[in-house]
Order: sequence, then structure tokens, then C-alpha cells
Amino acid sequence: MRILVALVAVALLVLVGYAGGASAGAGWWLAVALPYLAIAAFLAGLVARVIGWARSPVPFRITTTCGQQRSLPWIKHSKLDSPYTGFQTLLRMLLEVLAFRSLFRNTRAELKEGGKVVYSPDKWLWAAALAFHYAFLVIFIRHYRFFVEPVPGFIGVVQDLDGFFQIGVPVLYLTDIVLLAALAYLLARRLADARLRYLSLAADYFPLLLILGIGTSGVLLRHFIKTDTVAAKELAISLVTLRPAVPEGLSPLFFVHLVLVCALFAYFPFSKLVHMAGVFLSPTRNLANDNRAIRHVNPWNPPIIGHTYAEWEEEFHDKLKAAGIPLDRE
Repeated sequence: MRILVALVAVALLVLVGYAGGASAGAGWWLAVALPYLAIAAFLAGLVARVIGWARSPVPFRITTTCGQQRSLPWIKHSKLDSPYTGFQTLLRMLLEVLAFRSLFRNTRAELKEGGKVVYSPDKWLWAAALAFHYAFLVIFIRHYRFFVEPVPGFIGVVQDLDGFFQIGVPVLYLTDIVLLAALAYLLARRLADARLRYLSLAADYFPLLLILGIGTSGVLLRHFIKTDTVAAKELAISLVTLRPAVPEGLSPLFFVHLVLVCALFAYFPFSKLVHMAGVFLSPTRNLANDNRAIRHVNPWNPPIIGHTYAEWEEEFHDKLKAAGIPLDRE
């Protein structure tokens, strides 16, 4: 039922895009109003989430560590797994953001017959996640050519490297294949693993199906169901320059692609996808582990008013004496 809910939601978006593209009157709403609303929701939601994280109090270091903390000189210190300085923390963050280092070290536990627990590495998950993110990044960079004129030179370099093997006409980009393959693996993994399927919610399936729909519609537009790319660029530039105009020649499938992209932008700040920004504000990752060297005092703690035993005995002296309780001061 959970994946069906996500599948129905994506299917409805596809129907809205196709019906709107085929209708003469709905083109402006889908091509102009919807992108502006999606970008507004994306920016407002992302700013609100970041401000909320930035305002969250972090009174002491809660760094997640996987290695030996810096202590005595003769004990080897794990600089990346338990960083002590700001530079070591920066290196750890770079490896986390650019190479998914913690996911690379991830292990999965399985309960075998006889009650035996077996731990095994899960490198396929790391490889699929890394391939998906980098393929999505390259595709995002390639699409920049639709929003500017003239097109910067580095965009042409990226396109040439992406289509290095010159497969087909128009050229088949490697990142298109990698993106769809990685998404298919991540989705199949959730469906094939009974434990993961039990834990998965509709909010876990929806982003996968949504991005899979975006990638599939993009490949169809490029290789099978053609649309006027000049008209698509005219629309993109008109939106960026705040002079919106809907040109002729855009196929209904283009509107399907556009609606799915807008849905992704609008949904992004309110979903788990926002970890893209959250990783930089995570106190478990962006803080050095120097608790042994520096005493961190919570500035929000109220001052503690002590009450010694001598003061307590003085306050209740008569009652304690009447009850026959031994006293330090008679």
C-alpha cells in the first residue's frame, strides 16, 4: 500500500502534466505559474529549515566518532574518525559530502539460522547512492545550457565527457543510464528486502519514483518523443529573466517533465531530500571532538544554588532532635 500511494501520486502528476500540455488553456499555468510557485516553495522551505537548524542550541560537543580520540601522546589518534582540530573536521566533512565515507563503512546485520548474527559490508548501497548523486549533478549542470545564452564553455566540456562514447544520434549520455540504473537498484533494494520494506514509508518511495519519472521522461524527450528544444530554451530563459512567455511547439511530454521537476522542487525542503543542506549543520559531523582538552559548559544552565548538609540540619534541627535522629551538632 505504501508504494502504491507513492505510485498513484506520481501517476497523477504525470496525468496533470500531459492533460495540461494537451490543453490550450492550461499551458500558462503549468509552464509559468507552477515553476514560480515551486521555486518559491523551495526557497522559503529551505530557508526556514536552515534557520530552524541554525537556531537549535548545541551547548556541548556531540560528535559522532568511529576512532580513538586524541589523548595521550603515545596513543595513536584517529584524525578523520575523531577529529580534534577544525582542519581535521573539514577533511572529514569533505569526505562525507563528496565520497559518502560513513555510508562506505556501513555494515548490515542479518540473523541466520540458529540465532547467529552475521555482519557484512553493504558496498552496493554506497556505490548506487554515489552514482545517483553524481549523475544527477552532471545532468543538472548540463541543463544549465537551457537558461543562459551564450552557453558557457564548461557546459560543452561536461556534455562532451558525458557523451564520450558517441552512442546514437542524438548522443546517449552516460549519466542518463547511470541515473536510471542507480534509481532502479535503490527501488528494487527496498522492495526485495523484507525488513527494509517493512520500515519504508510512502515518503521513502515517492522521491525515488518521482526522480525516476523525471529521468524517464527526459530520456524519452531526447531520444523518442521529440519536442522543440529551441522553444524549451525560450521558455526557460523567459522564466529566468522574469518575462514569462509560453512558445509554441512544446509537446505534452515536456509538460509532464516540467510538472515532475516542479513537484520535486516544491517537495524537496519538506522531505528527507533536504539532508543535502542538513549535513552541513549536523553537530555530530561539523564539530571537533575535543571534550578531553576543553571543558564545554552549557551556557543555558541556570546557576545551581547549593544546600549543604550542615544548612539542612540547621533548618530542621529541632524536628530531627525530637525524632531522635543523631545530629552532627547537638
